[in-house]
Amino acid sequence: MPSSAGLAKGLLSFPNKFSTHLRSTGSGQALDSQITGPVAPALDREVLGLHQIEVSYEPLDAIVWAYMRPEGRPCQNPGMLSDFKRLQDGVERSYTQNKLDIKYFVFGSHFPGVFSLGGDLNLFVDRIRKGDEIGLINYGKECVEVLYRNMNALSLPIITIGLVQGDALGGGFEGLLSFDVIVAEKGTKFGFPEILFGLFPGMGAYSFLARRLGTIKAQEMILEGRMYSAEEMHALGIVHILVEQGQGKAAVRAYISRNSRRRNGQQAIYQAARAVNRISLEELEEIVTVWAAAAMNLNERDLSIMERLVRAQDRLKEKSYTFAPETKYA
Repeated sequence: MPSSAGLAKGLLSFPNKFSTHLRSTGSGQALDSQITGPVAPALDREVLGLHQIEVSYEPLDAIVWAYMRPEGRPCQNPGMLSDFKRLQDGVERSYTQNKLDIKYFVFGSHFPGVFSLGGDLNLFVDRIRKGDEIGLINYGKECVEVLYRNMNALSLPIITIGLVQGDALGGGFEGLLSFDVIVAEKGTKFGFPEILFGLFPGMGAYSFLARRLGTIKAQEMILEGRMYSAEEMHALGIVHILVEQGQGKAAVRAYISRNSRRRNGQQAIYQAARAVNRISLEELEEIVTVWAAAAMNLNERDLSIMERLVRAQDRLKEKSYTFAPETKYA
């Protein structure tokens, strides 16, 4: 059996990509203190310890994979927002300071049947009842800051991919619209239910949809409050790649493999598209203030609907079944 010194020497003889994988996945952490010599670029360690987002790095195709694993309801709670920001900071540091090769950032969810149900309705009800409009504005601004950075690919030459293996509603749908490429499995649902309790999606939806579909179609989608299938979203051009259930991750890999030779051009095209359809942070924040003011006008009936939705979301964690929005609003 080789000695520990021999083992360390052998590991150092492997390509840098192997060492990067060890440190990125955490499997090589115990060896860090034993191995000397050049250290391969690695994913920033802070993103490996997030509470509600699981992160890994694949050096072969230079992919950062991130999956939400929410504590409690699958929504954008304050802890999730904090993790989003730390994730973005960590990916940026990994690229700029650690010199880690990152070509793709893929974001999905490990919550069964749900990508994200959007904003924290429980927080909304609490702030509205307390008359805390500033608190709502601050929450909304935190959301759009995360969305804005993602929309601009963290100002890095990377391609962002939203992987939808469960329903994306409200703010969850808004967040998806900030990705370069959306891959969705059949059977997933998309929609903005906010109008059912007197609100509208105030954190990017109108800005994105108006530029992609025109203002009339954007307003129609928001005001109808109905659920759209992945197939309908694909027909509208919102979903770029539509696949069978359970094939989402494989489809992402196939997309990356298929387009590896033209990745540089694709990334540049997405960057050009952002310049043509520019959305400023100021625009997003102004809409947040409109949204917050509208929220303060909600009545008790509206708030009771939101509370029923919160209870329905709470049951998801307990029963682990796929959320079917059209049956849960009653």
